[in-house]
Amino acid sequence: MDRELVASFLANTYWAQGVPPATVHKSLDGSICFSLLEADRQIGFARVVSDRATIAYLGDVFVVPEYRGKGLGTWLIECVLAHPDPGGLRRWILVTRDAHEIYRKFGFRPLSRPEGFMELHNPDVYRDA
Repeated sequence: MDRELVASFLANTYWAQGVPPATVHKSLDGSICFSLLEADRQIGFARVVSDRATIAYLGDVFVVPEYRGKGLGTWLIECVLAHPDPGGLRRWILVTRDAHEIYRKFGFRPLSRPEGFMELHNPDVYRDA
């Protein structure tokens, strides 16, 4: 995995704008990371945050622009979900603004009980970093 490519790509995504590279690197260190490669060039990425027993968060899924529309993102998600680590989990969660249809193919649905989920969100936490 090319950490610099991941950090620079994520810096331009809607979900990670303003996150310092050191923080991105720390998030990678605490995750199960999946790279999509063409020869030695990284063209895609996904990461999973999990207790490896009951729940996982799928995040930071991307394919570089020139490789999109070829089914590689779908294949990457297939690989992530089929991988034995983590495997056999009761719940997978993710957040997406615009890729709902891709994830529906794998059984992801809107929260069945959204009233039970809460968040603590501090969008300015990296402002002074």
